[in-house]
Amino acid sequence: MRERWIQVFTVLAGVWILAGCSLVQTESVKLKDLEYVALSESVVPQEIMELIREKQGEPFRFTFRDRENLYICIGYGAKDKGGYRIAVDELYLTETSVCVQTTLLGPKDGEMTEEGGNPVIVIRTENTDKQVIYK
Repeated sequence: MRERWIQVFTVLAGVWILAGCSLVQTESVKLKDLEYVALSESVVPQEIMELIREKQGEPFRFTFRDRENLYICIGYGAKDKGGYRIAVDELYLTETSVCVQTTLLGPKDGEMTEEGGNPVIVIRTENTDKQVIYK
């Protein structure tokens, strides 16, 4: 009987430990919104443009850093029609990361073009060594 109680206790302790691990809050608290600029192609650094050209046509997400700036680059892949835009919904700093959320917006009435497109956005913000999380 004693062995049975030890088995039950061991199983319950294991479940309790595993449940405790899954209850740890993983979402970070927003410390502040980050100021940013969505760059036009003419002012995107050449190194970044080369990386975008290599990836163009496929969805991609990558970052690039220089001394002063963090560049967050997001591409939504090839589209049949042109005129798509990308909106920055959120860009903020947490204790451990930079979080970014974007949305692909369809062409406005009268702005759709027959020629296909590759919607891309390059966001420039203050440099940080924190990891970028894409939402």
